[in-house]
This record gives sequence, C-alpha cells and structure tokens, in this order.
Amino acid sequence: MMMGSGEEYLPSGHTFVIADDHPLFRGALKEALAGTGDVAAIHEAGDFESAKALVLANEDIDMVLLDLSMPGASGLSGLIALRGIHPAVPLVVVSAHDDPVTIRRALDLGASGFISKSASMEEIRAAVQAVLAGDIAAPAGIELGVERDPEISDLIKRLQALTPQQTRVLGMLAEGLLNKQIAYELGVSEATIKAHVSAILQKLGVDSRTQAVIQLSKIGNDPLQPVS
Repeated sequence: MMMGSGEEYLPSGHTFVIADDHPLFRGALKEALAGTGDVAAIHEAGDFESAKALVLANEDIDMVLLDLSMPGASGLSGLIALRGIHPAVPLVVVSAHDDPVTIRRALDLGASGFISKSASMEEIRAAVQAVLAGDIAAPAGIELGVERDPEISDLIKRLQALTPQQTRVLGMLAEGLLNKQIAYELGVSEATIKAHVSAILQKLGVDSRTQAVIQLSKIGNDPLQPVS
C-alpha cells in the first residue's frame, strides 16, 4: 500500500480506519488503539466520503470505527452504507449519542460494537479487543431493551433482509446515483442493477426509488432519540 497523509504505519498487527470529524477525538482513538500493542496501520477520515473511499481502497482492514455524526453521514444510514461495502469487516460505532435506543439500533443494523465518546481509554481498548476476538461490544450497565417504535422495528427487519450488494446499491441510491452510474461503480451491467433495485423495493415494501431512500432516511435523520 502507498502511504499518504492521514495514515500511520507500525511494524505489524491489525489495520484500522477511524472515521470521525474531530481531530482531537481521532487522536484519542489512535492512542487507545496503539495501546492494544497490535496495530499495523491506522487510516483516518474526517468525513463520510473519505471513510467510504478508505474502506473501498483497503482490502486488509480489520476494523472500522465510525462516528454517527460526521459530514456526509446521517445517523445510522452511514453504518448501513459501509456495511454494504465490506460486510465481513467489523464496524464499531463511536458516538456521543449513547442512549439504549441508539445502541440497540446500531447493533441490530450490523455494528459489531458500540463505544460511547465518554468511554475511558481502558474501555475503548477492551471494546476493540473484544470485537477483534469475535465478540459484540456494548457499554456495560446499559439495558438495551427492545424496539418500541413498530415502524422502525419493521424497517430494521426489512433492511436486515437485504443482501450486502442490495444494501450497497441502496446506499448509492441515497447518494442520488442513477442505475448506469451504480452499474459503472460496481462493475456490473445496468440490467443487474435494475434487478437489485426491484428486489430492494420489494423487500422494503415500497413502489419507487424515492420511497426507498425516504425509508433509509428514517433511520438516519432521527438522531435516534429515545422513544418516550
């Protein structure tokens, strides 16, 4: 790999992507990761487009740490889009919105862990090491409960039914890309994309691309406040 700005290389170990628009917090995460003693590379992104580009460009990523509130990402829709690119890569949400509703929805939508921005260095390292070991990491002492919004519960189940490629196509629809543009980006035929879009509409229970994007935005636009 070429070494560029925003990348730090150490002798051996795991490769991480830190996606957060606050340089000071990225620095804190880097310090926490370095403390695990098993880091090969740390790539940094200050906005969602840069994060997505890093995930696309690096096949050897072992973990992505994603802030839910950063330029170009809208809540959990950013998590959904990145999960579609490399479904096998563990993705850990790092957020100041650490209420039970946000944590539960993040985990339901495929996050491998959730770290509160108020967590200590030790807690961050423990969460990272747990996820690398194949576990799910969530803040201790928080009762996640169950989803009480029936519309969101149904939407999450529908999103869970999408294949990784369908999830990725949905994310690109949300970016406003046309079928031919998506086909070019993914290196497939336009007919294949049309088939994916049809399947997405059917699984989400909607009649148009616009309605599908609106459904996705329901996960993103509510900064996931607790349901009263």
